[in-house]
Amino acid sequence: MNKKEISEKPKENPLGLLNFLAVVILIVLSVFILKELQSILLPLFVAVLITFAFLPLYNFLIKKKVPAAVSLILIILILLILVNSVSFFIITSINSFSQEFPKYEAKFLHFYYSMLPALNLNPDEISKIEEFFNIKNLLMGGNLTNAITGILTSITSLLGSFVLIMFYIIFLMTESDSIGKRFSIAFSEEKNASLRNTLGHITEGLRKYISGKTVMSLAQSVLIGIILWASGVEFFVIWAFLFFITDFIPNIGSMVASILLSLFMVIQFESILFPVIILAVLILIQNLKGNFLEPKILGARLDLSPFLLFFSLIFWGYVWGIIGMVLSVPIMSMLKIILMNIPSTRYIAILMSNNPEKNQIKI
Repeated sequence: MNKKEISEKPKENPLGLLNFLAVVILIVLSVFILKELQSILLPLFVAVLITFAFLPLYNFLIKKKVPAAVSLILIILILLILVNSVSFFIITSINSFSQEFPKYEAKFLHFYYSMLPALNLNPDEISKIEEFFNIKNLLMGGNLTNAITGILTSITSLLGSFVLIMFYIIFLMTESDSIGKRFSIAFSEEKNASLRNTLGHITEGLRKYISGKTVMSLAQSVLIGIILWASGVEFFVIWAFLFFITDFIPNIGSMVASILLSLFMVIQFESILFPVIILAVLILIQNLKGNFLEPKILGARLDLSPFLLFFSLIFWGYVWGIIGMVLSVPIMSMLKIILMNIPSTRYIAILMSNNPEKNQIKI
């Protein structure tokens, strides 16, 4: 080998390997911290979402010359009423649902065995079906009941951190007033204008997404509740609330809520046709909202890669359970909005998108 060949041999870059190892260690450490500090960080994320949802009301009160302290007290009172009402509703619903469900278990088994003759199945095929679906254990073991009440119980456990969430909200709203003044003192006029402009875009994007998503999910759940009530579906309030919570879980959330509701309607009505019709109407409503209304109202803020949504669902579900799955899309949407409004990280936000051409302009 001559000197020229030796000189042309590519040099190894030890810094590249070190950087890769540093990133891996940082990711592992971050996951560990998120799991270990769940009792502190999870209420903080919830407080951030609530703060952005109520920030328009807070700013409105401030513009109307209402003192900041009084505005905060009014918002805290509203939250206290909402949290206590939701907690009472969830606890009452869980107890009522658990007590009434054995009646529906018996009705389902009666309906199931009455349908078997029409299927013309031999005993071996029936046995295989029962073994595959584990029908008796699904009902008599309480698995279906636990699946529904488990989601509601997770929400109730989060409400147990209400005092900590309230403190977070108070400090976050107080910070929203003073951060602009601190920027003007700490930085030059040019740097201050740039930072305030970037922070303004981030805050406005987050506020519009969180408030818009919450309002649309609430409107959809109210409409679903009315349809279920008009159709004679029992526990329609529980189902409407379940659709509201699971609407924040992309794709899988609505599918799980629809499957659970379908099973319940089959049990209640001991029929398949009527539940299928109701389910078709609900799926139509969800598709209209998800494919037309949300993109039109929320725009590119919802434009996230399907793989990223799936990965974030698994990741946050692993870290924080059901509540993490509910928060996965808001967290990723907030992260994308922040990255989109910082020039040095804008390319990451574009890579997170499903339709990059929608992100040609600043959000």
